[in-house]
Amino acid sequence: MGALPKRKISKARKGRRRAHNALVVKGMSVCPKCGKVKRSHFECSFCGTYKKD
Repeated sequence: MGALPKRKISKARKGRRRAHNALVVKGMSVCPKCGKVKRSHFECSFCGTYKKD
């Protein structure tokens, strides 16, 4: 038999512990050539361009 908690962990305490577990959206920008949404500092997955050149 393993160890058991003495008291129930409240919803507020559980929420404070999980405050840093949220998913973070990466920085997104618009491709200057085709207008699709792409990740910043990455080539466009649709048309393959990286910069305006």
